[in-house]
Amino acid sequence: MSTPPVPLIVRALRGEATERRPVWLMRQAGRYLPGYQKVRSQISFLELCRRPDLSAEVSLEPVERFGVDAAIVFSDILVPLQAMGIEVDFPDKGPQIMNPVRDAAGVAKLKPFDPATGTPWILETLSTLAKVLPAGVPPLGFCGAPWTLAVYAVEGKMSKDLVQAKTMRWKDPDTLKALIRLLAESTVPYLAAQARAGAQGLQVFDTWAGALSRDDWEEFALPGLRIVFDGVHKALGPACPPLVLYSQGTAAWRDLLPRSGADAYSVDWRVPLGEWKRAVGGAPVQGNLDPTALFGTPDSVRAATRAMLASVAGQPGVVANLGHGVIVGTPVENVAAFVDAVKA
Repeated sequence: MSTPPVPLIVRALRGEATERRPVWLMRQAGRYLPGYQKVRSQISFLELCRRPDLSAEVSLEPVERFGVDAAIVFSDILVPLQAMGIEVDFPDKGPQIMNPVRDAAGVAKLKPFDPATGTPWILETLSTLAKVLPAGVPPLGFCGAPWTLAVYAVEGKMSKDLVQAKTMRWKDPDTLKALIRLLAESTVPYLAAQARAGAQGLQVFDTWAGALSRDDWEEFALPGLRIVFDGVHKALGPACPPLVLYSQGTAAWRDLLPRSGADAYSVDWRVPLGEWKRAVGGAPVQGNLDPTALFGTPDSVRAATRAMLASVAGQPGVVANLGHGVIVGTPVENVAAFVDAVKA
């Protein structure tokens, strides 16, 4: 039996030249889509994450509607925290943690988890997607980065200034580092299990990286990232799919990102995509249209997309995406215009 061809997006994330730029969007299966809205009107967010049939359905919608080149599994970066003993709720105003981790005793209560028993639904969803997706369109898995997970665990809710997390950084840095290490060590088997379930790319979301200074990123965020990327590479060996680091707000120290050990870098919109690619030594990059550009007109979306890709013209190892997730209320026709512009 012949081996199926390697998907376009996987080749791009490996740094190979491709016949066109692959394209998908972070948060592509979300609240702006009518199919998602219909499913969510009947079920809570957490129940949706735990229903492989429904989470596969909403993961498939953007593939069927827009023809994107990958389906990222529908879940949330905070779901694994529940399996570690952190109580998480997902109201519409944003995630809420009932028992924030604020001291060494709180860290000591947490436990590593087995994804096969702690989060089996995401593995089942990935397995389903791998079977039903069109040829050449792979499922992608993901997780939160250790620093970003620690922020939520300590803050307990969405926060602008991260007062609780940064208080721990200044008053009890050893406890914060212990929390980050535990989260990192728990993430390794979680990502490895996703790959074994069928994910052909894995993305680590460090949404709060930009809240740190350059020095603090090196001291607090980088060690956890190294544990994750080195650990997953070791666990999966030659079968390891491309590992992608998304970090927001890190343009000021983009030269440090290759020290994370990631294979590719998903980047925000604050500098041109070509400049990002140079900063990470020519490694594969993904991005980086400003998500608010999708609130323009279809013509303006197409123009912005062409401008974004012009900065990496002729270079291999590029995946077209946004610089952050699709924003609620984004016009569906503008998402279609973005995807079509990339494919054109």
